[in-house]
Amino acid sequence: MRPQPLIAVRDVEASSRWYQQVLGCTSGHGGTAYERLMDGDRIVMQIHNLEVEHHHGRIGDPAAGPFGNGLLLWFEIDDFVEAVARTRTLDPPVVHDVHRNPPEGPGGPDHWEFWIRDPDGYVVVIASPDYSAEGRKAPPT
Repeated sequence: MRPQPLIAVRDVEASSRWYQQVLGCTSGHGGTAYERLMDGDRIVMQIHNLEVEHHHGRIGDPAAGPFGNGLLLWFEIDDFVEAVARTRTLDPPVVHDVHRNPPEGPGGPDHWEFWIRDPDGYVVVIASPDYSAEGRKAPPT
């Protein structure tokens, strides 16, 4: 299985640039209506203009909000420290700053997380690989 989430946004090109910087991925399509973001030859996610209907109709309702209510776009990233540094240059709204999860107790798949909002208000979670925070008391960034 290869999940390929698709989100509806107001500005595909701006969102593409934002996600490329945060995730360290590349454009696989480009354009104002639709984008595929790639990690090598794999699709990481798709971005679609909220107003464009194509053959399937609109992806979302431009009058509805907030975008992504109840949805987390969660990405496990090998270069977590670098990804956080890249993301901070964009000055996104921070939902939860860098923290360890689980925050207490041994034995779990401890990892680091950084929760932010993208330009359309979707919550994006950048997470380090499982067990990468095990035994560490301070966040890496």
